[in-house]
Amino acid sequence: MAAQSVTDAQVLRALSEIVDPDLHRDIVTLGFVKELKICGGNVAFTIELTTPACPVKERFRQQATQLVMAVDGVQHVEVKMTSNVRGNGAAKADGPAAEYAPGVKHTIAVTSGKGGVGKSTVAANVAAALKLAGAQVGLLDADVYGPSVPTMFGVAADERPVVNQQEMIVPLYRHDVPLMSIGFLVEEGAAMIMRGPMLSKFVQDALARVDWGELDYLIIDLPPGTGDVQLTLAQTLPLTGAVVVTTPQKVALADVRRAVTMCEKLNVPVLGLVENMSDPVGANGERIPVFGRGGGEAAARDWRLQFLGEVPLDSSVPVSGDAGDPIVFDDPDSPTALIFKAIAGRLAAVVSTRTMQGTGVPTMRIVD
Repeated sequence: MAAQSVTDAQVLRALSEIVDPDLHRDIVTLGFVKELKICGGNVAFTIELTTPACPVKERFRQQATQLVMAVDGVQHVEVKMTSNVRGNGAAKADGPAAEYAPGVKHTIAVTSGKGGVGKSTVAANVAAALKLAGAQVGLLDADVYGPSVPTMFGVAADERPVVNQQEMIVPLYRHDVPLMSIGFLVEEGAAMIMRGPMLSKFVQDALARVDWGELDYLIIDLPPGTGDVQLTLAQTLPLTGAVVVTTPQKVALADVRRAVTMCEKLNVPVLGLVENMSDPVGANGERIPVFGRGGGEAAARDWRLQFLGEVPLDSSVPVSGDAGDPIVFDDPDSPTALIFKAIAGRLAAVVSTRTMQGTGVPTMRIVD
């Protein structure tokens, strides 16, 4: 008796059992399954995710292999995982905003209500984590009062961006990540004495005159507080959203609440909250009570925000940054680097979910 031939419908029906945990629809309906090929008992297909930093990528691969292998007649399964980051529709809008970062699909601000919470460290390491996951990502240091990117990425004091033939500023690169900071344009140690219009001009030039190229994500490190830079950025282009950084203490959370309120008033979606500098982890793996923990998660719950994760107080984080390499690049398999990677994955998932829900989810129907 001849072996039963495998059909597209059988494979797609099996794959439809895999449900995206954020979109709550199966990957076939969502149109994630591409390039399905069947040759005898051999089945090959691609699962195209909405971000390379998808936190369930490996789970999808394993589930897809197991489900299709269970189909009668299937002898071998080859699953290819790819991604296609979809831009938020507003970023491609016509009008004055179209001239700012035209090749960038998502602009994500990292903000806080006060200084000293490690906002720049979070921004740099989230950018690094997205890059290691396979995304095209850039980092704009808009913290004009205390630019940290030159130090954290090991940029020499005499290294300056150049202007290309199109009269665009070419950003500096580290780990294939384009970087721009006001710290690249002024003398090292110079005091940043700038009025509101000057601050606004720098932010607008950094978006309109810097050749960012084609990016999935542009991470923008904002200065602390709720001042001119935040206002200019929100009025200049339609931000995908903001990540708010806090520490566990109540005094920090009170200030961070103001940052959340600012985002709400400026119609900037808050994509999630990160608690930085939580209790350190001892040699035995237990938390050492120094500053406390759980304040960020509780605040996120009270404010109905996505909690992206907590980063423990870890001396290797500032050591790596001071040496010119964020810990995610310097020691990518360290416990803290893995936490930053998980935070970046959750952030990417939130962005993808909002984008898919906002622009309409493509669907695919199984035909027998």
